[in-house]
Amino acid sequence: MSEQTTETADVQAFRSTDTPLTQDQLAQVIAEDIAPGSFVNLGIGQPTTVSNYLSPEKKVTLHTENGMLGFGPQATGEQVDEDLINAGKIPVTELPGASYFHHADSFAMMRGGHLDVCVLGAYQVSATGDLANWSTGKPGAIPAVGGAMDLAIGAKDTYVMMDLFTKKGDPKLLPECTFPLTGVGCVSRIYADKGVFLLDPSGVVTVRELHGITFEELQEQHPGVRFEKAGA
Repeated sequence: MSEQTTETADVQAFRSTDTPLTQDQLAQVIAEDIAPGSFVNLGIGQPTTVSNYLSPEKKVTLHTENGMLGFGPQATGEQVDEDLINAGKIPVTELPGASYFHHADSFAMMRGGHLDVCVLGAYQVSATGDLANWSTGKPGAIPAVGGAMDLAIGAKDTYVMMDLFTKKGDPKLLPECTFPLTGVGCVSRIYADKGVFLLDPSGVVTVRELHGITFEELQEQHPGVRFEKAGA
């Protein structure tokens, strides 16, 4: 977890709203938090939508593990080129200065610490930043490792974009993950529909913002996790 995360947590006070964020609103929050000039990988699924909200003025360079630097928002209509896709098989646009390279070079960038931020989905995240996002471990479950393990340990900051609860209402932020781990102590922030959370090795979760849930409800529904309000 980088020093940049801690500095940001120090200067932002806790805030809240009455309704959960939509997926597009959450993608916009993440895009606004990414520092100008960063090199960023957006994971398969919800994280790909972040690309639609990155302003050109920030000069953020997007990386995809199938071998491209410098793609832009998702392609639509006549922009779609079936040979130009990200790792999630989503058609993307090409920005000026974009480059292409071998798969092995792409993974060397990920493992070599050359990415500033990766944004990944998750089944579970622990209070100390452990990430589980490749298998539920249940019999018959289809594993999907992909490049997540390389990204989780190789990027300077790992952000998770997810719902705070499963469809059954179970919390996805836990004292300890029960599913097989992708990475240990790698997640620095969780961006969820009901809040933004800053993690560190202490296990105390700093709550930067809440949406559609009170601090008291949050604590009650996450037994074993200790929360503190940012700026408190």
